[in-house]
Amino acid sequence: QVQLVESGGGLVQPGGSLRLSCAASGSSLAMLTIQTMGWYRQAPGKQRELVATIATSGGTTNYADSVKGRFAISRDNAKNTVYLQMNSLKPEDTAVYYCNVKRPAGMDYWGKGTLVTVSS
Repeated sequence: QVQLVESGGGLVQPGGSLRLSCAASGSSLAMLTIQTMGWYRQAPGKQRELVATIATSGGTTNYADSVKGRFAISRDNAKNTVYLQMNSLKPEDTAVYYCNVKRPAGMDYWGKGTLVTVSS
């Protein structure tokens, strides 16, 4: 089992920045077998969508087209923590942001979510 705790959401004006953090915890085996960590988001009335992911080995990243050039995902493997730096935020970035961790054999874990509101 993997537990995920997100932090860093809040209210920000358009053009502003926020940094989300997600700390993973669990057994040593669970931590060692994490393959990817990432962020998804779900806006009101919409389906959950991928924002960004990062591989724990090699650091390969993947971004949604809508956030490329504005968001940056990073990780600290020693702390089992993934970050999402969000810059130049737009009202359409408003959503609940969920941390996600993937392990082998389809094991998928989700955080409870943190609300990001971009509004003036």
